Amino acid sequence: MDFSLSSEQREIQDLAYKFAKNEMIPVAHEYDEQGKFPTEIFKKAWELGLLNTCIPAEYGGSGFSAVDGVLICEALAYGCMGMNSSFMANDLALLPIVIGGNDAQKKKFLTPFTEEFKIASFCLTEPGNGSDAGGIKTTIKDGGDHWIINGEKMWITNAGYANLFVVYGTIDVNLKHKGISAIVVDPKSPGIEVGKKEDKMGHRASDTRGVRFNNVKVAKENMLGKPGEGWAIAMATLDHSRPLVASSALGGSQHALDLSIKYSKERNQFGVAIAKHQAVQFMIAEMGMKVACARLLVHKAAWMCDQGERNTEIASYAKAFASDSCMQITTDAVQIYGGYGYSREYPVEKLMRDAKLLQIYEGTSQIQRLVMARELLK
Repeated sequence: MDFSLSSEQREIQDLAYKFAKNEMIPVAHEYDEQGKFPTEIFKKAWELGLLNTCIPAEYGGSGFSAVDGVLICEALAYGCMGMNSSFMANDLALLPIVIGGNDAQKKKFLTPFTEEFKIASFCLTEPGNGSDAGGIKTTIKDGGDHWIINGEKMWITNAGYANLFVVYGTIDVNLKHKGISAIVVDPKSPGIEVGKKEDKMGHRASDTRGVRFNNVKVAKENMLGKPGEGWAIAMATLDHSRPLVASSALGGSQHALDLSIKYSKERNQFGVAIAKHQAVQFMIAEMGMKVACARLLVHKAAWMCDQGERNTEIASYAKAFASDSCMQITTDAVQIYGGYGYSREYPVEKLMRDAKLLQIYEGTSQIQRLVMARELLK
Protein backbone atom coordinates (compact mmCIF):
# COMPACT_ATOMS: atom_id res chain seq x y z
CA MET A 1 0.00 0.00 0.00
CA ASP A 2 1.47 3.31 -1.09
CA PHE A 3 -0.34 6.65 -0.91
CA SER A 4 2.43 8.67 -2.54
CA LEU A 5 2.36 10.01 -6.09
CA SER A 6 5.15 9.31 -8.55
CA SER A 7 7.42 12.16 -9.63
CA GLU A 8 5.65 12.15 -13.03
CA GLN A 9 2.24 12.41 -11.36
CA ARG A 10 3.43 15.32 -9.21
CA GLU A 11 4.64 17.07 -12.36
CA ILE A 12 1.28 16.52 -14.09
CA GLN A 13 -0.56 17.74 -10.99
CA ASP A 14 1.67 20.84 -10.71
CA LEU A 15 1.13 21.64 -14.39
CA ALA A 16 -2.65 21.35 -14.03
CA TYR A 17 -2.75 23.48 -10.85
CA LYS A 18 -0.54 26.12 -12.45
CA PHE A 19 -2.91 26.23 -15.43
CA ALA A 20 -5.94 26.48 -13.12
CA LYS A 21 -4.44 29.34 -11.10
CA ASN A 22 -2.97 31.30 -14.01
CA GLU A 23 -5.53 30.74 -16.78
CA MET A 24 -8.83 29.83 -15.11
CA ILE A 25 -9.21 31.53 -11.72
CA PRO A 26 -8.48 35.08 -13.01
CA VAL A 27 -11.36 34.88 -15.52
CA ALA A 28 -13.72 32.43 -13.80
CA HIS A 29 -15.99 35.21 -12.47
CA GLU A 30 -16.24 36.84 -15.91
CA TYR A 31 -17.09 33.60 -17.71
CA ASP A 32 -19.64 32.72 -15.02
CA GLU A 33 -21.25 36.16 -15.07
CA GLN A 34 -21.55 36.21 -18.86
CA GLY A 35 -22.33 32.51 -19.28
CA LYS A 36 -19.45 32.47 -21.74
CA PHE A 37 -18.10 29.25 -23.24
CA PRO A 38 -14.34 28.97 -22.53
CA THR A 39 -13.17 28.06 -26.04
CA GLU A 40 -9.73 29.66 -25.76
CA ILE A 41 -9.05 28.20 -22.30
CA PHE A 42 -10.35 24.84 -23.51
CA LYS A 43 -7.89 24.96 -26.41
CA LYS A 44 -4.96 25.97 -24.17
CA ALA A 45 -5.71 23.00 -21.88
CA TRP A 46 -5.68 20.71 -24.93
CA GLU A 47 -2.36 22.16 -26.12
CA LEU A 48 -0.85 21.38 -22.71
CA GLY A 49 -2.12 17.77 -22.89
CA LEU A 50 -4.60 18.20 -20.02
CA LEU A 51 -7.66 17.02 -21.99
CA ASN A 52 -8.88 13.66 -23.31
CA THR A 53 -6.98 11.81 -20.61
CA CYS A 54 -8.77 8.54 -21.42
CA ILE A 55 -7.28 8.12 -24.92
CA PRO A 56 -4.72 5.28 -24.94
CA ALA A 57 -1.19 5.92 -26.21
CA GLU A 58 -1.67 3.59 -29.19
CA TYR A 59 -4.28 5.99 -30.57
CA GLY A 60 -2.19 9.09 -30.03
CA GLY A 61 -3.18 9.82 -26.44
CA SER A 62 -0.91 10.57 -23.51
CA GLY A 63 -1.44 7.12 -22.04
CA PHE A 64 -2.59 8.57 -18.74
CA SER A 65 -3.86 6.22 -16.06
CA ALA A 66 -7.22 6.76 -14.37
CA VAL A 67 -5.36 8.09 -11.32
CA ASP A 68 -3.54 10.58 -13.55
CA GLY A 69 -6.93 11.62 -14.91
CA VAL A 70 -8.45 12.39 -11.50
CA LEU A 71 -5.35 14.34 -10.45
CA ILE A 72 -5.71 16.56 -13.52
CA CYS A 73 -9.48 16.85 -13.11
CA GLU A 74 -9.23 17.91 -9.45
CA ALA A 75 -6.73 20.63 -10.33
CA LEU A 76 -8.81 22.00 -13.22
CA ALA A 77 -11.97 21.99 -11.09
CA TYR A 78 -10.03 23.98 -8.50
CA GLY A 79 -9.77 26.62 -11.21
CA CYS A 80 -13.48 26.49 -12.15
CA MET A 81 -15.96 23.65 -11.77
CA GLY A 82 -18.06 25.10 -14.59
CA MET A 83 -15.27 25.16 -17.15
CA ASN A 84 -14.14 21.76 -15.97
CA SER A 85 -17.58 20.32 -16.76
CA SER A 86 -16.94 21.03 -20.42
CA PHE A 87 -13.39 19.68 -20.25
CA MET A 88 -14.57 16.54 -18.46
CA ALA A 89 -17.41 16.00 -20.97
CA ASN A 90 -14.82 15.17 -23.62
CA ASP A 91 -13.64 12.19 -21.57
CA LEU A 92 -17.21 11.16 -20.81
CA ALA A 93 -18.02 11.10 -24.54
CA LEU A 94 -14.80 9.40 -25.62
CA LEU A 95 -14.80 6.72 -22.90
CA PRO A 96 -17.57 4.64 -24.57
CA ILE A 97 -15.38 4.48 -27.69
CA VAL A 98 -12.36 3.42 -25.59
CA ILE A 99 -14.47 0.80 -23.80
CA GLY A 100 -16.81 -0.48 -26.53
CA GLY A 101 -15.16 0.44 -29.81
CA ASN A 102 -13.18 -1.86 -32.08
CA ASP A 103 -9.70 -0.99 -33.34
CA ALA A 104 -10.98 0.67 -36.52
CA GLN A 105 -13.47 2.79 -34.57
CA LYS A 106 -10.83 3.89 -32.08
CA LYS A 107 -8.48 4.94 -34.87
CA LYS A 108 -11.27 6.78 -36.68
CA PHE A 109 -12.87 8.56 -33.73
CA LEU A 110 -10.16 8.90 -31.04
CA THR A 111 -7.04 9.76 -33.03
CA PRO A 112 -8.46 13.04 -34.47
CA PHE A 113 -8.90 14.34 -30.91
CA THR A 114 -5.14 14.00 -30.39
CA GLU A 115 -4.24 15.68 -33.70
CA GLU A 116 -6.33 18.83 -33.37
CA PHE A 117 -8.56 20.55 -30.83
CA LYS A 118 -12.03 18.98 -30.87
CA ILE A 119 -15.02 18.86 -28.53
CA ALA A 120 -17.34 15.92 -27.80
CA SER A 121 -20.75 15.31 -26.18
CA PHE A 122 -22.24 12.32 -24.33
CA CYS A 123 -25.94 12.05 -25.27
CA LEU A 124 -27.70 9.81 -22.74
CA THR A 125 -30.24 11.85 -20.72
CA GLU A 126 -33.66 12.62 -22.17
CA PRO A 127 -36.39 15.11 -21.18
CA GLY A 128 -38.39 12.34 -19.49
CA ASN A 129 -35.55 9.98 -18.59
CA GLY A 130 -32.75 11.22 -16.37
CA SER A 131 -32.20 8.88 -13.45
CA ASP A 132 -34.17 6.19 -15.31
CA ALA A 133 -31.62 5.85 -18.10
CA GLY A 134 -32.97 2.40 -18.88
CA GLY A 135 -36.23 4.01 -20.01
CA ILE A 136 -34.65 5.68 -23.06
CA LYS A 137 -37.17 6.52 -25.80
CA THR A 138 -34.76 7.60 -28.56
CA THR A 139 -34.84 4.91 -31.24
CA ILE A 140 -32.09 3.50 -33.44
CA LYS A 141 -33.76 1.62 -36.29
CA ASP A 142 -32.21 -0.49 -39.01
CA GLY A 143 -32.46 1.38 -42.31
CA GLY A 144 -30.75 -1.25 -44.45
CA ASP A 145 -27.28 0.12 -45.16
CA HIS A 146 -27.48 2.65 -42.28
CA TRP A 147 -29.10 3.32 -38.90
CA ILE A 148 -31.90 5.86 -38.43
CA ILE A 149 -32.09 7.82 -35.16
CA ASN A 150 -35.22 9.56 -33.86
CA GLY A 151 -35.66 11.11 -30.45
CA GLU A 152 -34.68 13.88 -28.10
CA LYS A 153 -31.85 14.34 -25.61
CA MET A 154 -31.62 16.87 -22.78
CA TRP A 155 -28.93 18.49 -20.61
CA ILE A 156 -26.20 17.65 -23.12
CA THR A 157 -22.89 19.30 -22.19
CA ASN A 158 -20.93 20.87 -25.06
CA ALA A 159 -23.81 20.22 -27.50
CA GLY A 160 -23.53 23.63 -29.17
CA TYR A 161 -19.81 23.20 -29.90
CA ALA A 162 -19.35 19.45 -30.32
CA ASN A 163 -17.52 17.79 -33.21
CA LEU A 164 -18.74 14.34 -32.14
CA PHE A 165 -21.76 12.89 -30.34
CA VAL A 166 -21.99 9.49 -28.68
CA VAL A 167 -25.73 8.82 -28.68
CA TYR A 168 -27.64 6.20 -26.70
CA GLY A 169 -30.90 4.88 -28.10
CA THR A 170 -32.90 1.67 -28.21
CA ILE A 171 -33.46 -0.78 -31.02
CA ASP A 172 -36.73 -1.81 -29.31
CA VAL A 173 -38.31 -0.01 -26.34
CA ASN A 174 -39.89 -3.30 -25.21
CA LEU A 175 -36.43 -4.75 -24.59
CA LYS A 176 -35.69 -2.01 -22.01
CA HIS A 177 -32.01 -2.24 -20.94
CA LYS A 178 -31.33 -5.06 -23.39
CA GLY A 179 -32.30 -2.89 -26.34
CA ILE A 180 -30.06 0.07 -25.58
CA SER A 181 -27.30 0.71 -28.09
CA ALA A 182 -24.52 3.29 -28.44
CA ILE A 183 -23.59 4.97 -31.70
CA VAL A 184 -21.14 7.68 -32.80
CA VAL A 185 -22.82 10.53 -34.66
CA ASP A 186 -21.56 13.57 -36.55
CA PRO A 187 -23.37 16.62 -35.03
CA LYS A 188 -23.56 18.18 -38.50
CA SER A 189 -25.65 15.29 -39.84
CA PRO A 190 -28.94 16.31 -41.53
CA GLY A 191 -31.88 16.05 -39.15
CA ILE A 192 -30.06 17.14 -35.98
CA GLU A 193 -31.47 20.19 -34.19
CA VAL A 194 -29.46 21.65 -31.31
CA GLY A 195 -31.59 23.67 -28.87
CA LYS A 196 -31.01 26.89 -26.99
CA LYS A 197 -28.33 27.20 -24.36
CA GLU A 198 -29.79 26.58 -20.91
CA ASP A 199 -29.57 29.45 -18.40
CA LYS A 200 -28.28 27.60 -15.35
CA MET A 201 -27.75 28.45 -11.68
CA GLY A 202 -24.14 27.26 -11.76
CA HIS A 203 -21.61 25.80 -14.21
CA ARG A 204 -22.55 28.77 -16.35
CA ALA A 205 -19.34 28.60 -18.40
CA SER A 206 -20.28 25.14 -19.67
CA ASP A 207 -22.63 24.78 -22.63
CA THR A 208 -25.78 22.74 -21.92
CA ARG A 209 -28.54 22.15 -24.48
CA GLY A 210 -31.22 19.82 -25.73
CA VAL A 211 -30.69 17.91 -29.00
CA ARG A 212 -33.38 16.55 -31.31
CA PHE A 213 -32.80 13.76 -33.85
CA ASN A 214 -35.17 13.65 -36.81
CA ASN A 215 -34.58 10.63 -39.09
CA VAL A 216 -30.82 11.03 -38.74
CA LYS A 217 -28.91 8.55 -40.90
CA VAL A 218 -25.71 7.09 -39.44
CA ALA A 219 -23.30 4.59 -40.99
CA LYS A 220 -23.66 1.00 -39.79
CA GLU A 221 -20.00 0.87 -38.74
CA ASN A 222 -20.55 3.70 -36.22
CA MET A 223 -22.34 1.48 -33.69
CA LEU A 224 -20.21 0.63 -30.68
CA GLY A 225 -20.34 -3.09 -30.02
CA LYS A 226 -23.42 -4.96 -31.14
CA PRO A 227 -27.04 -3.74 -31.03
CA GLY A 228 -28.22 -4.06 -27.44
CA GLU A 229 -24.76 -3.76 -25.87
CA GLY A 230 -25.09 -0.03 -25.18
CA TRP A 231 -26.27 -0.44 -21.59
CA ALA A 232 -23.17 -2.44 -20.62
CA ILE A 233 -20.98 0.16 -22.36
CA ALA A 234 -22.78 3.02 -20.56
CA MET A 235 -22.43 1.38 -17.14
CA ALA A 236 -18.73 0.64 -17.69
CA THR A 237 -18.29 4.25 -18.85
CA LEU A 238 -19.88 5.58 -15.66
CA ASP A 239 -17.62 3.39 -13.52
CA HIS A 240 -14.70 5.23 -15.16
CA SER A 241 -16.27 8.68 -15.27
CA ARG A 242 -17.78 8.88 -11.77
CA PRO A 243 -14.31 9.14 -10.18
CA LEU A 244 -13.72 12.08 -12.54
CA VAL A 245 -16.92 13.81 -11.41
CA ALA A 246 -15.97 13.07 -7.80
CA SER A 247 -12.55 14.61 -8.40
CA SER A 248 -14.24 17.72 -9.81
CA ALA A 249 -16.17 18.01 -6.55
CA LEU A 250 -12.91 17.48 -4.70
CA GLY A 251 -11.25 20.34 -6.58
CA GLY A 252 -14.12 22.69 -5.73
CA SER A 253 -14.01 21.58 -2.09
CA GLN A 254 -10.27 22.14 -1.84
CA HIS A 255 -10.64 25.63 -3.29
CA ALA A 256 -13.42 26.48 -0.82
CA LEU A 257 -11.31 25.15 2.07
CA ASP A 258 -8.26 27.18 1.01
CA LEU A 259 -10.31 30.36 0.68
CA SER A 260 -11.96 29.76 4.06
CA ILE A 261 -8.62 29.28 5.82
CA LYS A 262 -7.20 32.44 4.25
CA TYR A 263 -10.26 34.57 5.01
CA SER A 264 -10.62 33.31 8.58
CA LYS A 265 -7.07 34.46 9.33
CA GLU A 266 -7.69 37.91 7.85
CA ARG A 267 -11.18 38.68 9.20
CA ASN A 268 -11.28 40.06 12.76
CA GLN A 269 -14.24 39.93 15.12
CA PHE A 270 -14.28 40.59 18.88
CA GLY A 271 -10.66 41.71 18.66
CA VAL A 272 -9.19 38.55 17.11
CA ALA A 273 -9.12 36.74 13.78
CA ILE A 274 -12.22 34.57 13.39
CA ALA A 275 -9.84 31.61 12.95
CA LYS A 276 -9.30 31.92 16.71
CA HIS A 277 -12.97 31.20 17.41
CA GLN A 278 -13.81 27.56 18.03
CA ALA A 279 -17.06 27.75 16.04
CA VAL A 280 -15.09 28.62 12.91
CA GLN A 281 -12.28 26.18 13.73
CA PHE A 282 -14.77 23.31 13.88
CA MET A 283 -16.24 24.25 10.49
CA ILE A 284 -12.78 24.30 8.94
CA ALA A 285 -11.88 21.01 10.64
CA GLU A 286 -15.00 19.39 9.13
CA MET A 287 -14.07 20.74 5.70
CA GLY A 288 -10.54 19.33 5.94
CA MET A 289 -11.78 15.94 7.12
CA LYS A 290 -14.27 15.65 4.25
CA VAL A 291 -11.69 16.72 1.65
CA ALA A 292 -9.24 14.10 2.92
CA CYS A 293 -11.85 11.33 2.97
CA ALA A 294 -13.16 12.24 -0.48
CA ARG A 295 -9.64 12.21 -1.92
CA LEU A 296 -9.00 8.71 -0.60
CA LEU A 297 -12.23 7.42 -2.16
CA VAL A 298 -11.56 9.16 -5.48
CA HIS A 299 -8.03 7.80 -5.70
CA LYS A 300 -9.13 4.28 -4.76
CA ALA A 301 -11.94 4.27 -7.34
CA ALA A 302 -9.51 5.42 -10.04
CA TRP A 303 -6.82 2.98 -8.89
CA MET A 304 -9.30 0.10 -9.18
CA CYS A 305 -9.94 1.13 -12.81
CA ASP A 306 -6.22 0.97 -13.46
CA GLN A 307 -6.03 -2.49 -11.87
CA GLY A 308 -8.86 -3.76 -14.06
CA GLU A 309 -11.03 -4.31 -10.99
CA ARG A 310 -14.78 -3.67 -10.96
CA ASN A 311 -15.17 -0.42 -9.03
CA THR A 312 -18.94 0.18 -9.23
CA GLU A 313 -19.46 0.31 -5.46
CA ILE A 314 -16.40 2.44 -4.66
CA ALA A 315 -17.05 4.77 -7.61
CA SER A 316 -20.54 5.43 -6.25
CA TYR A 317 -19.15 6.01 -2.75
CA ALA A 318 -16.66 8.48 -4.21
CA LYS A 319 -19.18 10.31 -6.39
CA ALA A 320 -21.85 10.65 -3.69
CA PHE A 321 -19.51 11.47 -0.81
CA ALA A 322 -17.38 13.95 -2.75
CA SER A 323 -20.36 15.79 -4.27
CA ASP A 324 -22.39 15.87 -1.04
CA SER A 325 -19.29 17.05 0.81
CA CYS A 326 -18.64 19.73 -1.79
CA MET A 327 -22.15 21.11 -1.30
CA GLN A 328 -21.66 21.25 2.48
CA ILE A 329 -18.12 22.61 2.31
CA THR A 330 -19.01 25.42 -0.09
CA THR A 331 -22.10 26.27 1.98
CA ASP A 332 -19.89 26.51 5.08
CA ALA A 333 -17.40 28.65 3.15
CA VAL A 334 -20.20 31.15 2.45
CA GLN A 335 -21.07 31.04 6.16
CA ILE A 336 -17.47 31.75 7.17
CA TYR A 337 -17.38 34.72 4.81
CA GLY A 338 -20.67 35.94 6.31
CA GLY A 339 -22.38 38.74 4.39
CA TYR A 340 -19.42 38.97 2.03
CA GLY A 341 -19.89 35.32 1.14
CA TYR A 342 -23.33 36.14 -0.23
CA SER A 343 -21.90 38.80 -2.55
CA ARG A 344 -20.87 38.04 -6.11
CA GLU A 345 -17.74 40.12 -5.54
CA TYR A 346 -16.34 37.21 -3.52
CA PRO A 347 -15.61 33.76 -4.99
CA VAL A 348 -17.36 31.45 -2.54
CA GLU A 349 -20.93 32.11 -3.71
CA LYS A 350 -19.97 30.83 -7.17
CA LEU A 351 -18.41 27.73 -5.63
CA MET A 352 -21.65 27.06 -3.77
CA ARG A 353 -23.76 27.45 -6.94
CA ASP A 354 -21.40 25.21 -8.92
CA ALA A 355 -21.37 22.55 -6.19
CA LYS A 356 -25.09 21.80 -6.50
CA LEU A 357 -24.89 20.31 -9.99
CA LEU A 358 -22.36 17.71 -8.83
CA GLN A 359 -25.08 16.14 -6.70
CA ILE A 360 -27.32 15.86 -9.77
CA TYR A 361 -25.46 14.91 -12.95
CA GLU A 362 -23.95 11.54 -13.84
CA GLY A 363 -26.30 9.90 -11.38
CA THR A 364 -27.83 11.88 -8.51
CA SER A 365 -26.65 11.33 -4.95
CA GLN A 366 -29.85 9.33 -4.43
CA ILE A 367 -29.13 7.09 -7.44
CA GLN A 368 -25.62 6.52 -6.09
CA ARG A 369 -27.18 5.23 -2.87
CA LEU A 370 -29.36 2.84 -4.87
CA VAL A 371 -26.22 1.54 -6.60
CA MET A 372 -24.42 1.19 -3.26
CA ALA A 373 -27.34 -0.69 -1.69
CA ARG A 374 -27.61 -3.02 -4.69
CA GLU A 375 -23.90 -3.82 -4.47
CA LEU A 376 -23.96 -4.29 -0.69
CA LEU A 377 -27.04 -6.51 -0.74
CA LYS A 378 -25.88 -8.81 -3.54
